Amino acid sequence: MSKPPISRYPVPEIKDLPDDIRERVLAVQEKAGFVPNVFLALAHRPDEFRAFFAYHDALMEKKGGLTKADREMIVTTTSGLNNCQYCVVAHGAILRIRANDPLVADQVAINHRKADITARQRAMLDFAVKVTNDSKSIADEDFAALREHGFSDEDIWDIAGITAFFGLSNRMANFMSMRPNEQFYTMGREPR
Repeated sequence: MSKPPISRYPVPEIKDLPDDIRERVLAVQEKAGFVPNVFLALAHRPDEFRAFFAYHDALMEKKGGLTKADREMIVTTTSGLNNCQYCVVAHGAILRIRANDPLVADQVAINHRKADITARQRAMLDFAVKVTNDSKSIADEDFAALREHGFSDEDIWDIAGITAFFGLSNRMANFMSMRPNEQFYTMGREPR
């Protein structure tokens, strides 16, 4: 049985990409050992690729009160709620590595309330769930609950921003029928 394509839309060859995008893709390939399919699928529209990854990096690579594992936990939880196979698989792999925990990604993708996480992480994910499912109901009480766990207003913005950005990402991945790379399924399954 042949593998389905990684996207419903044409996927450009790396050699045909604009120079800046090709350089980024090759840098990711060198670091990861493969090219995550999201880079190739989104390269179909170069201007949107650039905007997407600029915002991604602004949210996911910054310093602040959230760890890199916290950020990936938000992505994995949000992606589970949105039934986004690509992001659950890909960001779940990154979460397993960043948290050094082979179980956490599967737990939070299904039901963070039953996951082996801290009370602080649970509060963070409760808020991410509300941003995903009922953002119109966010109130001062939600901010107070997060502040009780030591989150600053900037951290709260980061939680909401990551959640909202990956809501967009999940919908794009689902609409394109973007497939996760096979490598992601096994990454971080063994504790370091």
